[in-house]
Amino acid sequence: MGILGVAIRTEPRVFAAAVSGSAVYGVMTVGAAWAVGWATDHAVLPAFRAGKVPAGATLTAGLLILGVALAKVMGIIGRRLLAGVMQFRLQSRYRRAVSERYLQLPLSWHRRHPTGQLLSNAGSDVDMTWQFIAPLPMSLGVLIMMVAALVSMVLTDPVLAIIGFLLFPAIIALNTIYQRFAAPRLAAAQEMRAGVAEIAHESFDGGLVVKTLGREDVETARFAGAADRLRDANIAAGRARAFFDPALEAVPNLGVLVALLVGTSRVASGAIQAGQVVQVAYLITLLAFPLRAIGWVLGELPRSVVGYSRVKAVLDSEGDMEYGARLAPAGGAADVHLDHVSFGYDGQAILRDIDLSLRPGSTVALVGPTGAGKSTLTGLLARLADPDSGSVRLDGTDLRDFARGQIPAQVSLVPQQTFLFADSIRDNIRLDRDADDEQVWAALRLAQAERFVKRLPEGLDAVIGERGATLSGGQRQRLALARALIRQPRLLILDDCTASVDPQVEAAILGGLRDAAGEGTLASTVLVVAYRKATIALADEVVYVEHGRVVDRGPHLELVERCAGYRDLITAYERDHEERDGELQEVGI
Repeated sequence: MGILGVAIRTEPRVFAAAVSGSAVYGVMTVGAAWAVGWATDHAVLPAFRAGKVPAGATLTAGLLILGVALAKVMGIIGRRLLAGVMQFRLQSRYRRAVSERYLQLPLSWHRRHPTGQLLSNAGSDVDMTWQFIAPLPMSLGVLIMMVAALVSMVLTDPVLAIIGFLLFPAIIALNTIYQRFAAPRLAAAQEMRAGVAEIAHESFDGGLVVKTLGREDVETARFAGAADRLRDANIAAGRARAFFDPALEAVPNLGVLVALLVGTSRVASGAIQAGQVVQVAYLITLLAFPLRAIGWVLGELPRSVVGYSRVKAVLDSEGDMEYGARLAPAGGAADVHLDHVSFGYDGQAILRDIDLSLRPGSTVALVGPTGAGKSTLTGLLARLADPDSGSVRLDGTDLRDFARGQIPAQVSLVPQQTFLFADSIRDNIRLDRDADDEQVWAALRLAQAERFVKRLPEGLDAVIGERGATLSGGQRQRLALARALIRQPRLLILDDCTASVDPQVEAAILGGLRDAAGEGTLASTVLVVAYRKATIALADEVVYVEHGRVVDRGPHLELVERCAGYRDLITAYERDHEERDGELQEVGI
C-alpha cells in the first residue's frame, strides 16, 4: 500500500486520467451487456417470431452496439496510454534519483557496494518497482464495472443475480491462495534477477582482468549457475500462475452454465425474458475480469516490494559529505598543507599522522612501496574522502569548509586507472567544460597526445570505444591527462597515471608541465606518484612514505644518501636487471 501511495502522490493527474479512462471502459463493458440484451429482445427474437428481420430495430441495435464499442475503445486507449506514461515517468524519476544519490554518496560508501549491485539498483530494480503501474489504473477502474454489473444483474433478475454473487467467494479464495503461494516465488525470482545482473555487470566491468588471467570459463560457470537459478525461480512462479489462470477462467464459465439452467426454467415460467437471461449470463462472464485485474496488480506487487526496498535502501543511505560556504581563490598555484592526517578503511589504519606541505608552483614526487597509502593520500587531497583525524587545507582553508563544487574546480586528479566514455575525443576531454577546439588541442599538446590524435582520420571527432577500448594504455592515460589539464587546475595530482607511457614521453610530459608553469600558461602545484628514477629526478622535492607515514623528504640525491628504504626501492629495478643478466651469463646465454 505504501508503494501504491507513492505512485499516486507522484503522478496524481496522470493517474486520475488513466483511472477515468478505465472507468469509461468498465461502464461501457456493462453497457455492452445491456446492448446485447436489448438487441436480443427487440431484433433477434422478433425476427424469429415474424420470420423476417426488422430493419429499424436491427439498425438501432447495430448503432447502439457500435456506439458502446467506440466508447469502450476510447476508454482502453486512455487507460493504456496514460498508464504507460505514468509508469515510464516514475521509472525515469527514480532512476535519476538513484543516480543523483550515487553522486552524493562518498567513495567509502561505494567501496562497500559492488558495481553490479549499484547498476542493478538503478536498472532492473527501478523497472520492477513500477512494473505494476501498467495494470493499476485498469484494476481500479474496473471496480466501477464490477459494481455496475452487480447493480444491473439485480435490476434484471434478483434470482439470477444470486448466482453471480456466489461467484465472489470462489474467486476471492482463488486469488488469496494464488497470492500466498506465488508471492514468495515471485519475490525470489526478482532477487535472483538482480543477482544475475550483478554478475553480468561485474564480469563486463572486469573483462580485461578476466581475459588476462584466463578466467572466462570460471566467469561463464558463475553466470550460468545464477542464470539457472533464475530460470528455476521463474518456472516455479510460472507454475503457480499456470494453475491460477485456468481455475479463474473456469469459475465464471461454471456460473454461466448454472445461470442458463436456472434462466431457461424462469423463461419457461414467464418470470423473465430470454434477453434478460443473455444479459445476466454475459454479466457473469465479466465478474471474473475485475478481480483478475486486481490479481494482476497483486501478482506484480511482491517483485515491486523487493525492487522498491533495494531502491529505497540507496535513497536512504547516509554518509553525505558536509560542505561549507567558502569560495576558493580564482587563480595561482595552490598552497597545500596536511596537518596530522590519519585515515583508514573499516577500522584498518592506512595513513598515520601525516604532516605534509606542498609549496605553490612546486612539483613534488610521492614515492613509496605498494600499500604505503599513496593513492589514499591523493584521494584525500582531491576530497574523495575526509580524513578520520587532522585536516587537509588549501590556501589555509580546510577542504570541508569549501562550498560544493569548489574543490573539483580547483583540483584535478588523474588516477591510475583511467575511464573514457564511448564518445568523441573532444567530448571526453571537455566533459561539461565550455572549451573551444584551440583549448582542446593545447591540452592535448601538453599531454603529448596531439600527434596520435591528429593521425586519426576523424581527429577530435573520432569516437573511441567504451573505456577507450580502441586505444592503447598510454594513449588512454594521455587523454585523461589532457582532460585534467584543460580545467587549468591549481593543484594537479598524477597518481602513477603515466605508467603505460614510454619513459621518454613521460619525461616530455613533465618537462612540458614545468615549461608551461614557467611561461605562466599553467599555474599549478603538481603532485606526482612516481616509481621511475627519471620521473623522480624531474621533481623539485621527493616525499618518501612507508607504512602510512612520511619517512623522509627532500631532493632525490639527498634521499638516496640518507634514506635506506628509499634507496632500496628506487634501485630495486636496476638490481633485478643486474641479477637477471648475471643468471643468463652463468648459463652461457
